[in-house]
Amino acid sequence: MYDIAVLLSYFISLVLQGQSLEEIWFISQLPLHAVGAGILCDNIPGLVGRQRRLCRLHPDVMVNIGQGARLGVLECQEQFQNHRWNCTTLDRDSSVFGKIMLKGSREASFVYAISSAGVVHAVTRSCSRGDLMQCGCDPSKSGRGRDKRGWFEWGGCSDNVRWGSQFSRMFIDAKEKRIRDSRALMNLHNNRAGRRAVKKFMKLTCKCHGVSGACTIRTCWLAMQSFRYVGKYLRLKYNGATQVMIDQDGSGLIVANRNHKRPTRRDLVYLEDSPDYCETDIGIGSLGTEGRACNKSSLGTDGCDIMCCGRGYDSRSVTLTEKCECKFHWCCTVKCKECSKRMEIQTCNGPEQNKNTKQSSRVRKKMRYY
Repeated sequence: MYDIAVLLSYFISLVLQGQSLEEIWFISQLPLHAVGAGILCDNIPGLVGRQRRLCRLHPDVMVNIGQGARLGVLECQEQFQNHRWNCTTLDRDSSVFGKIMLKGSREASFVYAISSAGVVHAVTRSCSRGDLMQCGCDPSKSGRGRDKRGWFEWGGCSDNVRWGSQFSRMFIDAKEKRIRDSRALMNLHNNRAGRRAVKKFMKLTCKCHGVSGACTIRTCWLAMQSFRYVGKYLRLKYNGATQVMIDQDGSGLIVANRNHKRPTRRDLVYLEDSPDYCETDIGIGSLGTEGRACNKSSLGTDGCDIMCCGRGYDSRSVTLTEKCECKFHWCCTVKCKECSKRMEIQTCNGPEQNKNTKQSSRVRKKMRYY
């Protein structure tokens, strides 16, 4: 059984950092099924009034919030696995991502958007499965509808993404709306972009009814697509994110460069330029790229030139053993052989390795000169 006092002490340290989404990232690490969401609602001092009320009224939804946060983290790591910043999470750190989230950078904008989207996706999925008492299928999808192919009857269970989005907004945005500084406004904008991304990837799915396969009558429902679509979409929005600053009234955000277009509600925004993430810097939360695997033949972000920041890389051969030539034997086993193959792996040099390499090169040049 988990020690409630320990869990709460972690949460208190989190609250003192003052970042609202850290609450749902922290919730994602808690064993709510074992501890009980109701206990947490009554004892966590960091929740603002609205969050505490929602937690008490809908304790079962807190489990989905945690699941959604984990979904967002995993998708973040999938989208950035071949980049210098790879959405690394830190063990035993209440903020999950470390100090890197303290900057209003592009990376922070993506993390807030994908986390918000993950919560919407997880809550909505639970509504459709009937796991929650408060919601179910989308009640507005009834009667007849029409698409490019003509009329159809609403049937099945359409995902109630509206309810999932509304609950996500009420819970996640609650603390930001009490602060209203430039970072809070940035977070609110990106949270909304994440929610809208889930709505964008709703797909109309239909089933035909009729004699001999004829599509005389169609029954259709709206369903969320794989969360991977949302991740890829927000990754593109990250690439085109707009730098902003707070306006003179302190009530909104404006573009930092007048030559840039005004961001839409679907775009991501950020306040500060990102570090290059090349070297370890505890102060800003950069873990550096020393020891990261790279691809020497790639010209992309996973290539050794970009990943290693010009420091060079080390190559070594390794032997990998994997299953091969698998055959199914009646009944009912699969037997495989073990095959070995040699692979060359490249890993990025650190700053000191790069310095030593340059010094050795200079020494060799002097020896050749004399």
